[in-house]
Amino acid sequence: MYGFTLSDERQAFVEAIRDFARRECGTREQRDALTQNNTEPHNPELYKKVAELGWLGVAIPEEFGGSGGGLVDLCLFLEEISHGQVPIGGFPVSAISAGPYERFGTEEQKQEMLSAIAGGAVEAIAMSEPEAGSDVGNLRCKAERRNGGYVINGQKTWISEAQHAAHILLVCRTETGSDKHKGLTMLSIPADADGIEIRGIETMGGRVVNDVFFNDCEVSADRLVGAEGQAWMQLMSGLNTERLIIAAQSVGLAQRALDDALAYVKEREQFGRPIGSFQTISHRIADLATEVACARLLTYAVARQCDENPGVLFPKEASMAKLKATETGKQVALEGMQMMGGYGYATEYDMQNHVRMNLVSTIYGGTSEIQREIIAKTQGL
Repeated sequence: MYGFTLSDERQAFVEAIRDFARRECGTREQRDALTQNNTEPHNPELYKKVAELGWLGVAIPEEFGGSGGGLVDLCLFLEEISHGQVPIGGFPVSAISAGPYERFGTEEQKQEMLSAIAGGAVEAIAMSEPEAGSDVGNLRCKAERRNGGYVINGQKTWISEAQHAAHILLVCRTETGSDKHKGLTMLSIPADADGIEIRGIETMGGRVVNDVFFNDCEVSADRLVGAEGQAWMQLMSGLNTERLIIAAQSVGLAQRALDDALAYVKEREQFGRPIGSFQTISHRIADLATEVACARLLTYAVARQCDENPGVLFPKEASMAKLKATETGKQVALEGMQMMGGYGYATEYDMQNHVRMNLVSTIYGGTSEIQREIIAKTQGL
């Protein structure tokens, strides 16, 4: 239920991803082996296989090795790999990172970075700092002009997949003034550059995020992405994509949690019959199925709107999609755990992992509270 009929090409694309997921990570044993017992959400070897199929370039222009698809195609891919629990956690952040290079990079940067992403490179983006999370404009990591290039000092935190990244797209401060949103600049930093230290942050979702420290890290002037001092506007131009990426992931995660809960309540018997036959459970499943369908319809409606109006920002609609999909995913996973009782909490089943994955989706990429604030402002509040 996408709100439109898939073309034959898109339907074949979806079926191919589903088949790949079933073959490569369709069993719990396969997933445990690929993720080192759920501690490493990104498997580099599997990522290479996906790259060889050409899927990582789904939304990258053909001249840079991609297939030239739009946001609808990207959402289809993200939903299916999330639903299939394909452990390629480096892709969403790479897809987010691709946007600034495509919109603001030089031809050389586009050729370097977009081709690399389509070919299987992981790319990271670094915005958050210890004192700058939702308030990105408060960041302090600083880049100074020196020796014809930039020298960077400061700390970034919660940087997804930096440990696998070839480059880090850094948002830093090159100028300080009365307007905190001015003087921000994007630099593409090779992850192995001198003066960078990456430290993993252990989370209940495994090794996903990192602290990244810059200590007199020097890069050449050609690592500037876009215009110096204009990173805030460059970031704003990519909000449609970032929020839809997270929304599509969440739709896939929500559907998987619902599917697992449904399978359980059909098989689990109490009082002489499957617990799914009791109205208290069957109506709960009905409500959750409706919520997932609503989240999917909204996500793809916004994706189509963006594809049909390239360059136009849809802050309200993109925030609504991110808010609805992530909150729905959280609701489905928590309800699924409740319906499964103690088994939902047991590591023997995937539901406990669904809870972890869905809870954090309401935090990263702009919390649900921030999305509500954006939506409220569009209502004149």
